[in-house]
Amino acid sequence: MSPFDLSGKRALVTGANTGLGQAIAFALAGAGADIVAVGRSSMEETRRGVTDVGSSFVEVQADLGSLEPVERIVAEATAGGRVDILVNNAGIIRRADAIDFTEADWDAVMDVNLKSAFFLTQAFARGWIADGQGGKVINIASLLSFQGGIRIPSYTASKSGLAGLTRLLACEWAGRGINVNAIAPGYFVTNNTQALREDPKRNADILARIPAGHWGQPSELGGAAVFLASSAASYVHGVVLPVDGGWLAR
Repeated sequence: MSPFDLSGKRALVTGANTGLGQAIAFALAGAGADIVAVGRSSMEETRRGVTDVGSSFVEVQADLGSLEPVERIVAEATAGGRVDILVNNAGIIRRADAIDFTEADWDAVMDVNLKSAFFLTQAFARGWIADGQGGKVINIASLLSFQGGIRIPSYTASKSGLAGLTRLLACEWAGRGINVNAIAPGYFVTNNTQALREDPKRNADILARIPAGHWGQPSELGGAAVFLASSAASYVHGVVLPVDGGWLAR
């Protein structure tokens, strides 16, 4: 059996209705995993892509802007069987100069990107530790886990924090059979980057720095997720893996 085979595993992906989350769900399903998709809007397109490759699909409607749905997400996700892989992908972004940034935009981003990710992970890890079978956590970090960026203070803070939590949880849980790692996507074609791609100067500046010469397509992220979710990464703990077309190497 291939070490990348996820047959018999169930993966929960937050923010799976579109963009990177959808692409990760497709990749994990393609490797054999059944999918539990969490999102705020319709996930019919994700459902079709997952079931077309023969994997099962469960949809959980939830807004991770607060902790209110965490207990329900765990209950609905595990009703159909054990969840073995958790992908914390759900995220939002707010753009404004730091001098003008509001508390509301700070709190909204931190609540989704960092607070909910931590407490959802905690909830699943409690079950994994109790049954002694371990699990896999993949946090979706960012280049802004390494760099400052501009005009996105709460996003940068949240993604830097998520990288830190990835390391902390790896230190605490590696000995309990739980792998906690992260992927740091570069500049991908998603809803979150639409404003940048539509700004001619910012788009040109970004492309000029990417050695690969193009914005990432969501499908180019899937292989990293499959690797970190699989037994091939059984001794990988606390890594923040850039998938960035060479951006950080520049």
